[in-house]
This record gives sequence, structure tokens and C-alpha cells, in this order.
Amino acid sequence: MWNAIKDLLFQALQYLESVTGDYGWAIVLLTIALRLALVPLTAKQTRSMYEMQRIQPKIKELQAKYKNDKEKLQEETLKFYQENKVNPFGGCLPLLLQMPVFIALFQVLGGTPEKPGLLLKYLDALPVVEQAAAKSFWVLLSDITLTPSAMYSAEGVVAAIPYVALVVLFGLSVWLPQQLMPGDKQAKQTSMIMAVMMLYFGWISPAGVLLYWVTSSVIGLIQQQVSLKIYAREAGGA
Repeated sequence: MWNAIKDLLFQALQYLESVTGDYGWAIVLLTIALRLALVPLTAKQTRSMYEMQRIQPKIKELQAKYKNDKEKLQEETLKFYQENKVNPFGGCLPLLLQMPVFIALFQVLGGTPEKPGLLLKYLDALPVVEQAAAKSFWVLLSDITLTPSAMYSAEGVVAAIPYVALVVLFGLSVWLPQQLMPGDKQAKQTSMIMAVMMLYFGWISPAGVLLYWVTSSVIGLIQQQVSLKIYAREAGGA
């Protein structure tokens, strides 16, 4: 089943490349298609996150009131969730359902020379004269199979600039969505730490993977902000 999902994604990527003539654009279009297909799940996840942030002040009040009585705190918290029709785990299921698709796509696009993903394996099997054109993304990236680290080592600072820009966008894609959510300073601080960690991960990830992640994050951020405005309007009119 897992291999079937990866093969399906790879075939979709191949089809989009035959239409666009560019694997970079094929990655962008495939990511957009997947994000649109998962809109119902991401909308449910965003609503759950919004509701949890909205009720945080009241939860903190309960924690302060019953700080010496954990059993009563648990009882009152559960009651409060039920009264407000909030499921504290409501955002988990949509996320879990999305993860296999995103992990499979990561494995299709990513990999190493020793253990290449499907795309890397396919591109490396092409005749040498065809590889350069097949691996490039428009005029931005000369090789989507290289990591920013490898490009910097091979070609120097100037050639690595577009790759470094992708790494920075990758880090921002982890940090920014949480900053734009209401409340919870601790979660925002955690997202900052995660973003710094992701900078290193991005530095050693193939550019094709970063392209997928940044595209996915931009779409996700747009979806999040549109959803938050709708939920805030609904709450204001209630």
C-alpha cells in the first residue's frame, strides 16, 4: 500500500512534467493539487486550533482555581469542553490523515545518492546530456536534486543564493503560522525553536523537497488566514 501511494504520486509528477516540461513546476502543481484535495481536513484542523486558542484564558482560570485539586480540575475542564463543544484532540485526526500523503511525497522527492527517492533515481538514470535540463527548475534552481549544502560546496556562495533563500523560507514556514494564531506565547516560543532546527534540516535537504514544503506552507498559510477570519466573523456574529 505504501509503495502504491508513492508510485501514484510519482506517476502524477511525471504527468505534470510532461505538461509543463519542468520538474520544478511539476512539484509545485502536484503540491497545490494535494493541498486542495486536503482542504476539508486542514479546515477542520484549523478550526480545532482556533477554538482551543479562543478558550485558553478560561482554561487558565480553571487551572489557577483548582491548582490544588487535580481531580476537580480534570472534571471541570472536561465539562467546559463539553459545554463549548470543543474537542481538544480535534486537530490531531486531520493531521494524522494527511501525514502519510506528505511523508510519501517527501520520499518520492527526497533521498540521498546512496538511497535515492523515486525522482532522484529516475533523473540519475537519464542520459548525462539530458540530466542538467531535467534537474533544473526554471531559472531559479540549477539542480533540484542537490541540497543547499552541496550546492554551496560545489559552486560557491552566488550559485547557492536561491537555495539559501529556500532554506530561509522553509524556516519561516514553520515559524510564521504559529505566530499568526491568537494567544499561547509558549507555543509561539516553541515554533521559534523548531524554525531554527528546520534551518539545519533544510540545509541538508534536496531543493525539490524544500520547493514542495515551501509551496505547501504558503498554501497552508493562506488557508489558515482565510479560515481564521471566517471563524472570527462567526464568533463575532454569534
